[in-house]
Amino acid sequence: MDSGLYSNILVVRLGSMGDILHMLPAVATLKRGFPQARITWLVEAHWSVLLRGNPHVDCVFPLEMSLWRRQWRKAESWNRLRLACGRLRAARFDVAIDFQGLIKSALLARLARPGRLIGFDAGLLREGAAALLYTQRVKSESRHMVGQNIDLALAAGASRPVVEFPIPACEPEGDLPEGDFVLASPIAGWMAKQWPASYYAEFAALLQRRFGWPLVINCAPSQQAMAGEIMSRAPRGSCVQNVSSVAGLIGATRLARAVIGSDSGPTHLAAVMGKPGVALYGPTDPARNGPYGSGFAVLRAPNAQTTHERAKVISASMRALDPERVFQALETQLARHPVLESQR
Repeated sequence: MDSGLYSNILVVRLGSMGDILHMLPAVATLKRGFPQARITWLVEAHWSVLLRGNPHVDCVFPLEMSLWRRQWRKAESWNRLRLACGRLRAARFDVAIDFQGLIKSALLARLARPGRLIGFDAGLLREGAAALLYTQRVKSESRHMVGQNIDLALAAGASRPVVEFPIPACEPEGDLPEGDFVLASPIAGWMAKQWPASYYAEFAALLQRRFGWPLVINCAPSQQAMAGEIMSRAPRGSCVQNVSSVAGLIGATRLARAVIGSDSGPTHLAAVMGKPGVALYGPTDPARNGPYGSGFAVLRAPNAQTTHERAKVISASMRALDPERVFQALETQLARHPVLESQR
């Protein structure tokens, strides 16, 4: 089918938060290129709130992948997956575009039986075998994932890049201070990318002593152990624990004066929302996965080695980023991005 005739498009990016955020401009690019097309986004149900009200997405198709992973031996889980694939096939997509590049995402896109299936060239994929399922494989010279995703949309036939990050309006949840605060979400995708709890506690002490602001530790209900450790190490009154859903995180980020964090979804969320902050990098490469926006300083130890190995201990390159240096970087970003009266 001629790409100019696309009327029904499936895009696949199941998770995680940062990866979904970095794909938003690509979907905006597709919608600008195919304004009459119906765009359906296949996503893990847990992250579907990020797409609420997105003007470039006509249909969000949530999958309970986490439930399936826990209960994959049960016949009911397979029946749910079979029914979901049946619904995708019934939609009769002209084209599917796999932005995730894993075997599972490529397979789900293939099971939808689209007219064409487009994905990245094997050299750009963590699981190169996924490319065997594509009818068109795309190379990209872009370093950052936002650029790579846009290149995939352009290869599908979109006319020109559109860099937009529509973030839904969500209310904050849980405990938050009334005045200025800095927000931190200490959990990353794997342990090696995390900053030590003791460092967050030291940073909270600096923030309280020099600015009189508290550090708000945001976490999901299942992540309270590390938040509790930070609270126990920090000076009394220097930290506030904020337990929330993804929607609550969005609300808290809107209220925060600034954000610090490692290579994780909450850091990327703050960056695309235009917040100032500091991003702490160790094993992952900020040139490819860094915060997308001008408000963030990126700190990375000079000897850091890039690896996506899911190590279960904090990387030495993350321990090399001392709290004083992080605080100084935050001071610089706050000076560069003052809050306007109209934003208060």
